[in-house]
Amino acid sequence: MRELLSLAMTDQSSAILERVPALSARAGLGWGLVGVIAFSFTLPFTRVAIGGLSPLFIGSGRAVLAAALAVVALVVMRQRIPNRRQWMRLAVVAAGVVVGFPLLTSYALTTAPASHGAVVIALLPAATAVMAVLRGRERPPRSFWVLAGVGAIAAVLFAGLGNGFGGLHWSDLLLFGAVIAAAVGYAEGGLLARELGSWQVVCWALVFASPLMVVLTVIAAAQQPPVATPIEWAAFAYLGVVSMFLGFFAWYRGLAIGPMTRVSQVQLVQPVLTIGWAALLLGEAVTWATVLGGLAVIACAGLAIRIRVRG
Repeated sequence: MRELLSLAMTDQSSAILERVPALSARAGLGWGLVGVIAFSFTLPFTRVAIGGLSPLFIGSGRAVLAAALAVVALVVMRQRIPNRRQWMRLAVVAAGVVVGFPLLTSYALTTAPASHGAVVIALLPAATAVMAVLRGRERPPRSFWVLAGVGAIAAVLFAGLGNGFGGLHWSDLLLFGAVIAAAVGYAEGGLLARELGSWQVVCWALVFASPLMVVLTVIAAAQQPPVATPIEWAAFAYLGVVSMFLGFFAWYRGLAIGPMTRVSQVQLVQPVLTIGWAALLLGEAVTWATVLGGLAVIACAGLAIRIRVRG
């Protein structure tokens, strides 16, 4: 991990612009997979932290923790301040992955099991691919969209089956909102990483959102003073240090190498990993619907990744 961070943090924006054409698609997939593994613990650890901390405190407080680390990294590495246009794009990234996704998932997981949320979040690769086409001008072939669409449909059907055909629960609506927020933040961040660098995008986005997140953290602590066990605090620390900070180093580097539509499909392995962690760490039951839903989207991901994408 230390070597990973060292390599990621020494990449300057100019270096990334020079290296991207020379790097193979496998490099983008590899970096993306590292990020996905880091993210796969997010939902189970959120469920753990909710045992003693409020959803608002978890969603905002982990961003404050990550922002503190980001300030240190930016100062130590002497990074130049983004220009006005880049700040506007960083605002989009911050709204999606610093504010939107953490808060929406934190509230959703107050009632939804982590395993259920994992497969609903499997919609994210397809949503990210759509945003990559809109923002990055990538042109996947029709077969790519067929496979991505089948994976998305499998995730939506799973959400309905998990509620006994009784319609979507409010937690599912929050999870779907989190998917849209993250997809926008991922696509914009992946493009911006080609200018600023992968870890720089994460750090500047955290800094941009930090005033709002500090205010929300103070409000959350005043409304419900945080009283958690050491395990719950450890889960919260993981969310702030890894899910909100280090994981994005690898993820945005993978998206920057691209193609984003292809690298984004690596995230379809995340439901299987998350379901496994939820069963091992939380003792959540793994139903046949969960297993079948996970296998369906993973199969679609594997096939979609093999499809050539035109820039």
